[in-house]
Formats: sequence, C-alpha cells, structure tokens
Amino acid sequence: MFRHRGKTRTFKHNLQIASLLSFIAGIVNVAGFLSVQRLTTNVTGHFAFFIDEVFKLNLVQALSYFLYIFFFFLGSFVSSFLVEVISRRNRSSIYSIPVIIESVILAVVALWGELTAFKHPDLLAFCLLFAMGLQNSLVTTISNAVVRTTHLTGLFTDLGIELSQLFFYKQEQQKNKLRSSIRLRLTIINFFFLGGVAGGVFYSFIGLYELLIAAVILILGLVYDNVRIRLRLLKRRLS
Repeated sequence: MFRHRGKTRTFKHNLQIASLLSFIAGIVNVAGFLSVQRLTTNVTGHFAFFIDEVFKLNLVQALSYFLYIFFFFLGSFVSSFLVEVISRRNRSSIYSIPVIIESVILAVVALWGELTAFKHPDLLAFCLLFAMGLQNSLVTTISNAVVRTTHLTGLFTDLGIELSQLFFYKQEQQKNKLRSSIRLRLTIINFFFLGGVAGGVFYSFIGLYELLIAAVILILGLVYDNVRIRLRLLKRRLS
C-alpha cells in the first residue's frame, strides 16, 4: 500500500492506506485536543483564529496560530522534499523515511508529551501538526490526491457530490466508479471516527502514551508492506 504508485496502484491499495492512516489521524486528533486543547490534524480553524487575532491586534496570539499553520505546511514540504530526493537514489524505500519520521515524532511526544503539554503546550501542538502535515502530503502523493486522511471537511463535500451523482449517472461503469469512490470516502470517515473513539478511551487510561500505539501501528503497516512485497518476489523466483 505504501510502495505502489501510478498504474500499479489499485483501489485495494488506497483502501488499505486510507484505513491505516485515517485511524492514526483520529487518534492524534483526540490526543492533541485532550492534552493541549488544540486542533492538531488540520489548520482550517487555526486560520480563522489567526485572522481574528490579527484584527484584534493580539499579535502574539496571532503568531501562535500562524505557527500552527506553518508547521503543518512544513511537514507537508519536508515529506514531499524527502520523497523527491530519495526517489533519485533508492526508489524501493521512497516512502519509508517519511513514515519512520512520523512514527518517531509520535513516539517522542508520547514519552515526553505530558511534561511538554504542561510547560509548552504550543510545542506539542507544533510537533503533532508537523507529523500530520507529513502524513497528509505522503498519502496525497502516493494516491495521486485520491486519499486524504487528516481532515474530513473535503471528504464530506466530495461524498455529498458523489451520492447525488448516483441519481443521475446511468452507465454501469460510471456507477461502479462512483460506488468505489464513495466506499473509499466512507472508509476514511469511519476509521477516523474509530481512531477518535480509540484515542478517547486510551487517553483516559494512559494519556499521551497512546501515541506510542499509533507509532507502533505505523511501523507495523510499513513492515507488513515490505514483507508482503518480499514474499511476492520470492514466489515469482520460485515459480
């Protein structure tokens, strides 16, 4: 699901990566909000607050909201930059590095987040926004902008459009394509919701240590992807 791109990428690959990463985003969204009362998977709300603080001339607070937006942007930039650099040297591990970086960030926040949340809540938010920027850029690149996993506004918009189109498209091929797209969007929404529920339950017992679970899930997804491809190559050699 991480390695396939372009013509070799199938609906199943998109479904797998959408399930995994939207679940992670759901956990991070709840963990960030419960620990520091900040939105840490998207920047739409932060942009509105930034404009509001600018008009009130609360420049220090406005700077905080600007930095939330900037760190999400920076994560997206770094992810894309790394993919381009790595693709020129070793295409086999092109998407592994951004996933590993995201896992490390989540693990670090999990281990030291409680202290950081009390003394420097904005720093914790910056880290999580950077990680979600990494993730959103990565999955957008892999899926050719078909999958986005860190926010739901656009998903519900697209879902509404596609559900309405079902009433008008007559050709079976068009309907099948629409049904596949609707299924993908519902999968992202459902797994984001499940991640949020799991995040709320885990946070009540272990606090920010729940982000260790998210980091482990990411690494296991990467390992699964590598093992599956190696087994497929081995099977081809044997046959």
